[in-house]
Amino acid sequence: MTVNEQLAQASGTFRLGGDLTIHRLGFGTMQLVEPGVWGGARDPREAVRVLRRAVDLGITFLDTADSYGPFTAELLVREALHPYPSGVVIATKAGFVRPGPGQWVPLGRPEYLRQQVELSLRNLALDRIDLFQLHRVDPQVPLAEQIGVLGELRVEGKIRHIGLSQVSAATLAEAGRTAPIVAVQNRYNLADRADDDVLAYAEAHDMAFIPWTPLAKGSLARPGGALARMAEERGASTSQLALAWLLRRSPALLPIPGTSSVAHLEENTAAATLELSDAEYEELASAS
Repeated sequence: MTVNEQLAQASGTFRLGGDLTIHRLGFGTMQLVEPGVWGGARDPREAVRVLRRAVDLGITFLDTADSYGPFTAELLVREALHPYPSGVVIATKAGFVRPGPGQWVPLGRPEYLRQQVELSLRNLALDRIDLFQLHRVDPQVPLAEQIGVLGELRVEGKIRHIGLSQVSAATLAEAGRTAPIVAVQNRYNLADRADDDVLAYAEAHDMAFIPWTPLAKGSLARPGGALARMAEERGASTSQLALAWLLRRSPALLPIPGTSSVAHLEENTAAATLELSDAEYEELASAS
């Protein structure tokens, strides 16, 4: 059995948009970028090693964004992986700008989104972006205009599929009236399940739910907490158990844990091989 087959068997697969089969445990690139540093990577050489090792381990879904750097993460993906191995799916995002340290502002003007798609195509060295996500909905611009330009780019062949990030189920439904939506990327983890209704909507409409910050933090992972206690009993890390819980929670969930080190990447990927018993699953679910 190949590495790809092993990860597919362990984590399961998902048909994104009905035509792209990916392994459910993916990789998020935000952690490759130095927080608060404009255009800086934490460690460019290690970032390239991490990305190449991710693909070696069988990961076929990579999530990035124009604002990670800006563009630093996209350029690292290109440096590490282009020409891209067969089966690797690249998702990126735009519509969330960083005017200053710690500042994030939605920007969804159609001409801006079109510009960012063109820049991402160039920076990733792609002819078409497999999944392009509206990073945040701009409240100053009608949603139909924001999704409309992405729909136009889809018809033009520059985007294959469209997704949204940090939205409600109602917004997903509204966006779907303008163009087909195949994915939603919201904050979700074992300790934060406020968007259970969005997950239910994704399941009902064959959408991928890509949880950002998928690793449970806070009281659950502290010494003596349910997650920490079970991790000690299982000989696993709290991160591995949190990811294993997500993979079992729903076949629509596509966790994208990020890291800037190869060792942590390998630890996270091993989470796909952990099987939780019914009792363990329910104990973790009820402890949050």
